Amino acid sequence: MTMMEYVGCGFIAFGLPAALFIVTIARDPLRVLVLMASAFFWLVSLLLSSMLWFAVVPLREKLVFGVVFSVLFQELFRFFFFLLMKKAHAGLNKLLERDTSAQPDSLTLVHNRHLLAYVSGLGFGIIGGAFSMVNVLADMSGPGTIGLKGDSSLFFIVSALATLCFVLLHTFWGIIFFDGMNRDRLNQVAAVVACHMLVSCMSLLNQLDPPVYLGSMITMYIMMIVMGVWAFIIAGGQLGKIPELLPCVHNV
Repeated sequence: MTMMEYVGCGFIAFGLPAALFIVTIARDPLRVLVLMASAFFWLVSLLLSSMLWFAVVPLREKLVFGVVFSVLFQELFRFFFFLLMKKAHAGLNKLLERDTSAQPDSLTLVHNRHLLAYVSGLGFGIIGGAFSMVNVLADMSGPGTIGLKGDSSLFFIVSALATLCFVLLHTFWGIIFFDGMNRDRLNQVAAVVACHMLVSCMSLLNQLDPPVYLGSMITMYIMMIVMGVWAFIIAGGQLGKIPELLPCVHNV
């Protein structure tokens, strides 16, 4: 039973991100490199926020302190990664134009800023989801299962759903954030930071006794839908054409 729970929650949390990686990123080496670079920037933000948490001894027991500064560091390094990609854009463009063997996918990544933002956002989300879920999955594999001592039996499934939500949110935030920086629309950047802070703080409801899973999950997924629609529009999508795309998805 524990192994079934382990596999099921693992697929809930990482099934869709893995599919996005395989279908849209894995075939192009440049996209893989950008995703790994963005994941590295997220790791650096985690390192710095951990160092701050360790240094401020009086607030170590305050979980909200770690959450707030973790969000701020993540968004700061999203900004740094945007600056890095902006600096590297001209060089990559010249390199790929000289390379006659360059794959079309690599050229598309360089010329399409929304695709670059999508790849970097997915990198942030996947590495963030891995760090938040790996220990839970390790405990989930057994022996025993949660709930035997009166704890909520929903913890594992809620953790998997929250991880999936954050991976997708990071992907959408990447598109919105990069577009805001490219167009000098600071309201989009501020909206990403505010949404990230709100959703992260709402996850603290799961630490209460008893945990308020319903409130946190509803808020997270409402924000995910809003951010997803916003990112879809920014990337050039038209909401009115979504019904026309559904038969194509069904045929695939």
